[in-house]
Amino acid sequence: MENVRICQVIVTSLLMATTIKAQVNPEVCRYPLGMSGGQIQDEDISASSQWSDSTAARFGRLDLDNGDGDGAWCPGITSEFDGHKQYLQVDLRSLHFITLVGTQGRHADGMGNEFAQRYRISYSRDGTNWVAWHDRRGRQVIEGNKNAYDVVLKDLEPPIIARYVRFMPVTDHSMIVCMRVELYGCEWLDGLISYNLPDGHQMFYRGMDVYFNDSVYDGASTERMTKGLGQLTDGTWGLDDFLHSHIYGMWPGYDYVGWNNKSFPKGYIEMIFDFDHIRNFTSIKATCFFRSGSEWESDPVSFRPAVDRVSQRARFVTVPLGDRTASTIKCRFHFSDLWLLFSEVAFQSGSAVYNTSMSARKQGLPTNIPGDDPTHKIDDSNTRILIGCLVAIIAILLTIIVIILWRQVWQKMLEKASRRMLDDELTARLAFQTQNFSFHHSSLSSEGGSTLNSTYERIFPLCADYQEPSRLVRKLTDFEDSTENLDDDTIGPSSCSNALAAADPDPPHYAEADIISLQESSDKCSITTVNLFTATDSSMREFPRHKLTFKEKLGEGQFGEVHLCEAEDMRDFLDADSSIDQNPEFPVRVAVKTLREDANKNARNDF
Repeated sequence: MENVRICQVIVTSLLMATTIKAQVNPEVCRYPLGMSGGQIQDEDISASSQWSDSTAARFGRLDLDNGDGDGAWCPGITSEFDGHKQYLQVDLRSLHFITLVGTQGRHADGMGNEFAQRYRISYSRDGTNWVAWHDRRGRQVIEGNKNAYDVVLKDLEPPIIARYVRFMPVTDHSMIVCMRVELYGCEWLDGLISYNLPDGHQMFYRGMDVYFNDSVYDGASTERMTKGLGQLTDGTWGLDDFLHSHIYGMWPGYDYVGWNNKSFPKGYIEMIFDFDHIRNFTSIKATCFFRSGSEWESDPVSFRPAVDRVSQRARFVTVPLGDRTASTIKCRFHFSDLWLLFSEVAFQSGSAVYNTSMSARKQGLPTNIPGDDPTHKIDDSNTRILIGCLVAIIAILLTIIVIILWRQVWQKMLEKASRRMLDDELTARLAFQTQNFSFHHSSLSSEGGSTLNSTYERIFPLCADYQEPSRLVRKLTDFEDSTENLDDDTIGPSSCSNALAAADPDPPHYAEADIISLQESSDKCSITTVNLFTATDSSMREFPRHKLTFKEKLGEGQFGEVHLCEAEDMRDFLDADSSIDQNPEFPVRVAVKTLREDANKNARNDF
């Protein structure tokens, strides 16, 4: 036989740990196929007759009530009880798995009131052989609409696999009916149009009759079922216990089609599967059930599923077909015990590109069929390349993440180190330079017990070399707590500058690490190491901020800033021993040091 592939399979065990499911899931395959959305063209909608041009077949679209027509399809002849004479036909252009239908009457903005209370459905896969749909209990008539505007949805159980679908209204008496329809489902990718297999058998089990026949097969059934589809392609696979079913109220064994080996002296059953055209097959999946009371056969077989002697559950068995091309497949399933049960069969295939001049293969069993694990996949170099690219991308991303994290850690370490250096070595105070300003502090005692008057007098500008600092200033060396009296003629800017220069061969600038205190006594200029603002006996009082006027910024550091400000009513906050030699009507210029909110603990303590 031309274009036939024979698959010899001995089912010794169906106990495979796999999560493979049917090719089509009826619970998910429920999409509108295009009557209401317009994907189905007008030329693909036809009817047996029409009442007028305004009620032609193209107006029989669900939820479509525009002004071009009268709002629905209405047959030209009144419908009758048999419901076979008048129909609305839809061509889907390809095979579809149809699970749901919707109907609606003619409303026409309140001008119409015609609808179908009941209807039948017939379908075809080739446009020639038509099959009347019936439910799992054999009923063909479907309950329709109760008014002209509501949409009524009905599940098709079992679903149908078809390209052409006809809606045929049914009435109790002759009357005019109108319909708008929609089909719901998804495309049938298997390409299977019929299967041929023996009629199912009956089992007497636990005191009851168990029927393993294909009750929804839509082809001919005379000892063998031919030219049709049924339970093996309805998308519902059987439970582990064949006495129960997914469908409520069905008889024991309903989910399975099964055979007893006593009726097959050759020891196997033969199934033939026909497809819409020549296809390239990857694998076949069959969900089966097997009950065994004896040891498994140990003889070599063409295909051996993975053995699990603990669990006895129904499973999908995947048989690799090695990318063979065919339009018909013949499978022989050998018995390993008394009964062999099937619930679902699905094929993984695609349209084949083939050479018609190639000679047909010889009919017969293939000499070599893979005998490894049925989950084995054919090696594909493209898959290897894709996996390699994904691994490389993941490795690059991980490397980038590690580098970013490493840089962040080092930045944090460098910030901590720089802050520590600033806290330990670069803490500075800035002195201010004012005109006509004198601040007298209370007497301070030196280590020798002598009393010193620490004062700030007018500070003369330093030499030009120290006006603009150009490098980091080192900390001044501490002076001894003694006073060097200078002559009267040395008092002045130059003499003070010389005194500062004598204290350190490398003189600092005006923004030094520590502020030195200048003292004037008996018309002499003296230098001490006592800091007026850090004296322990000084009384620091809070100065109102509204009396400070910021003039300019003198400098800033990592944790604070120094501003030049004008202070009003400064004399009100001075001690009795302190005075300012300046007109009280004018504000006093002062240096104000501020601390930022993000300063650390060391900076706050130094402040």
